[in-house]
Amino acid sequence: MDLLTLDTLLFFAVNHGTSHPLLDSIMPVLTGRGVLLLFLYPLALSWKGYKEKRVQGTTLLFDAVFWALLMAFLSFLMTDWISNEMKNIFLRARPCKALQGVNVLVGCTSSGSMPSNHASGAFAMAFALFYCTRKHVSWKAGVYPFVVAALISYSRVYVGVHYPSDILAGGMVGAVVSLVMVALLHRVRTVYRIRPASAVLFTGLAALSLFRIYYILHGPLDLSPDEAHYWEWSRRLDLSYYSKGPMISYLIFLGTSLFGDTVFGIRIMAVLFSVASSLLLFRLVNILYGNVAGSTANGAPPETYAGCIAALLLQVVPLFAPFGVVFSIDSPFIFFWVLSLLLFWVAVKEESRPGTEKNGSGASLYLPWVLLGISVGLGLLTKYTMVFFYVSAFLFLLISEKRFLLKTGKPYTALLVSLLVFSPVIIWNMHHDWVTIKHTAGQAHVAAGFVFSPRSFFEFLGSQVGVVTPFLFLLLFYSLFALRSREGGPVPTFLLSFSLPILFFFLIKSIQGKVQVNWAITGYITGLIAFSRLYFGGNTAVGKDGRRGRKILLFSTLSLVFLVFSVSHYPSLLQMPPKKDPSSRLRGWKELGREATRMHTALSQKGHVLLFSDSYQVASELAFYVEGHPRTFSLNLGRRMNQYDLWPDMNAEAQNIRRRAGSSSTGMINGIFVTISRKEVPREVARAFDSCEKKTVTVTEREYLLREYSLFICYNFKGLEREEPATF
Repeated sequence: MDLLTLDTLLFFAVNHGTSHPLLDSIMPVLTGRGVLLLFLYPLALSWKGYKEKRVQGTTLLFDAVFWALLMAFLSFLMTDWISNEMKNIFLRARPCKALQGVNVLVGCTSSGSMPSNHASGAFAMAFALFYCTRKHVSWKAGVYPFVVAALISYSRVYVGVHYPSDILAGGMVGAVVSLVMVALLHRVRTVYRIRPASAVLFTGLAALSLFRIYYILHGPLDLSPDEAHYWEWSRRLDLSYYSKGPMISYLIFLGTSLFGDTVFGIRIMAVLFSVASSLLLFRLVNILYGNVAGSTANGAPPETYAGCIAALLLQVVPLFAPFGVVFSIDSPFIFFWVLSLLLFWVAVKEESRPGTEKNGSGASLYLPWVLLGISVGLGLLTKYTMVFFYVSAFLFLLISEKRFLLKTGKPYTALLVSLLVFSPVIIWNMHHDWVTIKHTAGQAHVAAGFVFSPRSFFEFLGSQVGVVTPFLFLLLFYSLFALRSREGGPVPTFLLSFSLPILFFFLIKSIQGKVQVNWAITGYITGLIAFSRLYFGGNTAVGKDGRRGRKILLFSTLSLVFLVFSVSHYPSLLQMPPKKDPSSRLRGWKELGREATRMHTALSQKGHVLLFSDSYQVASELAFYVEGHPRTFSLNLGRRMNQYDLWPDMNAEAQNIRRRAGSSSTGMINGIFVTISRKEVPREVARAFDSCEKKTVTVTEREYLLREYSLFICYNFKGLEREEPATF
């Protein structure tokens, strides 16, 4: 007898063999609301703790109940998530779906059967409740949570929706997850006694990272057009690309090589780089101010709560938070910027005026500068605005007591190394008519000359206030200047030098033309350090001076940041129309992919199919969301240049298809043209085919129109007249 047969026999032994009218009434209630019985346990202990406090004045039992409830809740959430992921892996049909003659007493859903979420959640809570309170109850009372968990698990088989093996697997998952969570709690509490700031930071980063992984897997957002386009780059690795350096494509290639061409494979890199950026920022603040805080217990490295607050703000401030989920160039760019800040300060801090140098070899003295050059170079391969690091570093050296370094070769060594790291972009552009420079000049409105545009100025200023949040925006600038007057020395100058020049440049630039909201993102990083230092940097911090008004302002500032952070992940809570919801750009692509897949599959039976659009955004989304990830193309119908124009076009693809098929082949090459809100097929497309048929796909959210697509099925590709891009 195999295990599946045994499992089925045991299922019917419970489902039929123990059937009784009384149990038929009890078990559905137990399976639906049995978890409430678990809360009788902490409730009884709370009453016991209340009496102990009145008689003995101790709150130990109250503390134990608090931690028990917290760990039960967290264990339940983690177990429920893991169980759902396991169901998607095993894809086992429930007995009420797979077997005949099952006595079904509750609704039979189509979700997987292995493991049972009820069993895993119940045992996860039972283990947490028992473990955290075991020193305060007898073993007989401690058994109660497990009895309830066992009854809930048994009811799932009795009502006909789970096999016994589902229950066994669920119970094991719940127990293991709960024990791991309790062990982590013990570890965090131990570390907190030694390094409290580190414990708070690591716990916060772990919780945020787990939430982001869950959000990536189950959240409402599709790949953004830019993410899909960068993924297209990763399928054609090169030294550089039309609008950006190659770093983003290399990182996506790494992620998808490990986790497949999936949303998770692309976006897991955003989670990792976001965490790494916060850890580096924490380290930087501790180096800047750790000597002020002094060493911690047991010889641990000096640390300050200012570093913890700055690192966590980097996770939740609306300007930075999206890049912990959406993997655009800003995710690694922030990382390399913070890394360069850290290396630059370490390099500068160790330098002394000529004649007072510390002993050491020349190589060791130049090592920090070489590492800085590598970091800046990698940042340039990610985003070209990394060039502002040169500007800010030069200004700092010029106006600080470290200006003597400008007369040495060390800063210029870092500059040279960074240019060497950046050289692939230069080499690539040499072979592609310097298109990146032309594109960047177009983005910067160089050809327009000086134009006074008050609208773009106020749009940029308003966007900065919005994405940083109003109170924090003002407090960042106040903190940068207040620290300079309160503390003096090179640190406030360092913070100002890497903030104000960047913000001032883009503010002035916005007078000439449109500036994207994220272009000045790095200018706020040292502002976060200044704010955290001023309000959380020790006994002298403003936030600890006892003034009620300042504490209310500080509380309001952080509350608003967390509120915007929370709501931004689920914008549907605000019931905004898509035109006013920035996240609407990240929805509606999966639906397009499903419809295009259906059409592509049907048309492929008649011959080869070319899938194309007049937009690189649509073409990239089609490449990702159409089944099989086919090669797509972006036609130039009067748009500016993009990366698709540097790759083989539809004519070249058609030639390759005919060459592979041979001269004896009579199969037609057909096409599917996809565009957004176009009424008729473009003339250029109509001329390239014998005929085209139109189909409209509408994607709605609630009562709002999210996006309307026009899909044209075109027959017998004859060739497309190539048009060179007019603008860059």
